[in-house]
Amino acid sequence: MSPHEVLNQPPPLEGYDVFESDPVLPAGVARDGAGWAADQLRALGVKAGSAEAISWGFEANTYPPVLRTHDRYGHRVDQVDYHPSYHRLMETAVTAGLHAAPWSERRPGAHVARAAGFYLWSQVDAGHGCPISMTYSVLPALEAAPALAAEWRPLLTSRVYDPASAPAPTKRGALAGMGMTEKQGGSDVRANTTYAEPSGSHGSHHLTGHKWFCSAPMSDLWLMLARSPGGLSCFLVPRWAPDGTRNAVILQRLKDKLGNKSNASSEIELEGAAAYLVGEEGRGVATIIEMVSHTRLDCVIGAASGMRQAVAQAVHHAAHRRAFGKELIDQPLMQVVLADLAVESEAATTLMLRLARAYDQAGSDEHERAFRRLGTAIAKYWVCKRQPPLVAEALECLGGNGYVEESILPRLFRESPLNGIWEGSGNVICLDVLRAMSREPRALEAYMDEVRMAGGADARFDAAVAGLERELADLSDAEARARRIVERMALVLQGALLVRYGHPAVADAFCASRLGADALGSDWGRAFGTLPPGLDTPTIVERARPKLP
Repeated sequence: MSPHEVLNQPPPLEGYDVFESDPVLPAGVARDGAGWAADQLRALGVKAGSAEAISWGFEANTYPPVLRTHDRYGHRVDQVDYHPSYHRLMETAVTAGLHAAPWSERRPGAHVARAAGFYLWSQVDAGHGCPISMTYSVLPALEAAPALAAEWRPLLTSRVYDPASAPAPTKRGALAGMGMTEKQGGSDVRANTTYAEPSGSHGSHHLTGHKWFCSAPMSDLWLMLARSPGGLSCFLVPRWAPDGTRNAVILQRLKDKLGNKSNASSEIELEGAAAYLVGEEGRGVATIIEMVSHTRLDCVIGAASGMRQAVAQAVHHAAHRRAFGKELIDQPLMQVVLADLAVESEAATTLMLRLARAYDQAGSDEHERAFRRLGTAIAKYWVCKRQPPLVAEALECLGGNGYVEESILPRLFRESPLNGIWEGSGNVICLDVLRAMSREPRALEAYMDEVRMAGGADARFDAAVAGLERELADLSDAEARARRIVERMALVLQGALLVRYGHPAVADAFCASRLGADALGSDWGRAFGTLPPGLDTPTIVERARPKLP
C-alpha cells in the first residue's frame, strides 16, 4: 500500500441540493405560505451546494475587502475593493431578490420565501449577507418618508446588482446600509453626539459627527441617527450629494473583526454630509426601529443558517469516516452528539420560518402583529445564543480536520458569535422583551396564545408551559431574571412548534431534553451529546444527513 494513497477521508460536501437536503425547509416553506417558491428555492439550493459557489465563499474570506482612501494622484476616493468572488455572491443574492423581494412582489408568503433563500445562500458565505439584510430592512423604514421612498424604492428593489460607485441617476440598482452606533454610546444610541443642521426645505440637513460602526460602507445610502433641533432623528444619507459629487462621508478605517471577513464594516466621519429627514423629527429611534426589527429577523435566519451548515458538515463527516471498526455515525456516543445538534438546528429553523410568517401576516392579522413583536426579540436572543456552542461541538465532530480552514468549520465558528452581538446584544434584547411585555400586553397574550395551540399533545410540554406561567406571574425582579425568563420563553415556543409541526422523533427528543425542571421526565446535561436514553437517535441523525447525488 502506497503511503500516498488517501484512505478513510470523506468526500467533499459539494454538488448537492442544500434545499432538498434540509430536514425542515421544504415542508416548512409550504406550511408557512411560500410553497409557490419551492422551484426557485430548489434552484438556489443547488447553486449553494455547488463546488463553484462554495469556492466563492472561501475566496471572499481568504481575500477580504481593502480600503483605498486616496487614488494614485492623492485625490480622496474612499473606495473599498472586494475580491471578484464577493461580487458573484452579491449578484446571486440580488438576482434572487434576497435584498428586497417582499417589498416588490408583496405576495402571500414573500417573507417566508425570502427568509428561506437567505438561509440557503448564507450557508455559502455569511458576510455578504450584511448589505443584503440592510437593504431589505431599510425599505420598510423609508415608508416614513414617502417622497424619499418613491425616489429610492425602484433602485433598492431592482434585481440588478450594480456595484459601480456612481450617483443614483446613473445606476440600475442600489444597496443600503446603516449607521447607529457611536464610540461613546454603543447600544445606548441615545448617547448619540452626531448633529444635524437644517440646510433647506424638504427635510434636508447637513450631518457632522463620527460613527463607530457603519455597516456596508460601499452602500448607495445609509440610515443614520443624529441630533437635530427637534431631538434625536433619523436621516437618509446618500453616498453622492445632490450636485453629483461624493458626499462628505469619510471612511476612516475598516474594522478588523473576529469573523465576517468578506464583509467590510467601517468607521466613518461625517463632515457636513447631505442628509434627509426620515419620519418625524425627534423620533429617530422609533423610525429606525422598523429597520432594526427586520435586521433582527435576519440575525435569527443567519444563526439558523450557520447552525444548519455546521450540522450538515458534522453528519456528512461522520457518515464517511471509520474509527474502531465502524462508521462514526453508527457509534452510539457520536450518534447521540449528532442527534442533539440536529434537534437544536431543527428547532432553530422551524422557529425562523414561523417568525417569517408573522412578518408576512402582520399587516392584516392582529395576532401575528403582536406575536411578531415579542417573537422576534425572543428568537433573536435564544437562537443566536445557541449558535456558538453548536458550531464548536460540530467542529469537534471532525476532530483535527475540523480545526483546519479547508473544512469551513473555523469560518463558521468565527462567524457564530456575530448574530448575537449585532442589532442588540443579549442583555439589550432581554430588556426589550421585558419592555414589550410591560408596554404591549397584547404581545404577551399573542405569545401565550401561540404556545397554547400545542397544549394537550405532550405532558412534558404542558408542564413546561405551566412552569413558564409561574415564572411570569411575578415580574417584580424581572430585570435580574431577564435571561432566565427569555430562555424559558424561547424553549417553550420552540417546543410548541416542534410538537405541532416537527418530526415525532425530533419533538420527543426536544421535550425530553430541553424543557427544564418543570417538564415531566426532563433529562439533559450541560453539553451537547447528553440526550436521555430511549430516543430515536438514528432517525434524527439520518434526517440531518445531506443527500449527495
